Amino acid sequence: MDIGSTIREIRKRKQITIVQMSEGTGLSKGFISNMENNNTSPSIHTLQTVANFLGIPLPYLLLEKEQKMRVVRKNERQYTTMQKENLKIEHLTSKGGLRMMHVEFPPGASTGDQSHSHEGEECHVVLKGKVLAEQGGDSFILEEGDSFSWSASVPHYVENIGNEPAVILIAIYTDVELEDVL
Repeated sequence: MDIGSTIREIRKRKQITIVQMSEGTGLSKGFISNMENNNTSPSIHTLQTVANFLGIPLPYLLLEKEQKMRVVRKNERQYTTMQKENLKIEHLTSKGGLRMMHVEFPPGASTGDQSHSHEGEECHVVLKGKVLAEQGGDSFILEEGDSFSWSASVPHYVENIGNEPAVILIAIYTDVELEDVL
């Protein structure tokens, strides 16, 4: 665990000196320096004092790097094109089994020739266009601003029934690979 680097990073981002932190926490400058360099293991009480002074929740100091916020810049996103349907998929971000995608359906494009299913849950927001969403016996025409969700284990199908490209923001929670989802 690299608690010291996290404390130093937050302190510097907030433009707090070690002297100011020492005065605000009652900890010696040497102890703070050793703590930030991971040369000492502070008690939970000391970490709570530091967290309170820095204005952050104590559990944040205990998070591993992969548990912290992940940022994907626009120019770093991955793109996929499903050749058969020419769907353009922009992978926005993911965390564990949760994935967010921005999917563009050209006019007439769909998620395949027939309904499909996979493990997980899905939530959709139609950002642009007009789509047909079907699952089991349900069938809805949805337009810009409409949203829908379903259990992905029940066969489902989405098709752009408009004359313009349709754009859907999709959040999927699943443990299966992306190729098995759309």
